[in-house]
Amino acid sequence: MQFSAVAIKAKLFRGFSDNSRLMILECLRNDRVTVSQIVDLTGLSQSNVSNHLSCLKDCGLVKGEQNGRYIYYSYTDERIGSFLQLADAVVADLAKGFYECTRYEEEKNEKLCSS
Repeated sequence: MQFSAVAIKAKLFRGFSDNSRLMILECLRNDRVTVSQIVDLTGLSQSNVSNHLSCLKDCGLVKGEQNGRYIYYSYTDERIGSFLQLADAVVADLAKGFYECTRYEEEKNEKLCSS
């Protein structure tokens, strides 16, 4: 199956569109982290974090590196952190519009890593 550039970008943005996945990506901004550190930082369950990390790994956004007993997760590309910084700046400038927007409500039953 062939994908257009727009379809591939849409898949990229789906990785960022889930609150749990975005919280996990935010945890990786400053340093590589373990699953238990992500659990502590986000309040998500260990199984939820593991499932979302698996999704983010499959989609090429994060990687895991074994170090002793632990696997440390980080971005596959440093531009992901830059992308999140740019998103912060856009949100800061346009927050009122995003806050008032009713067209993009959260999907209540979004499937993990659905395409």
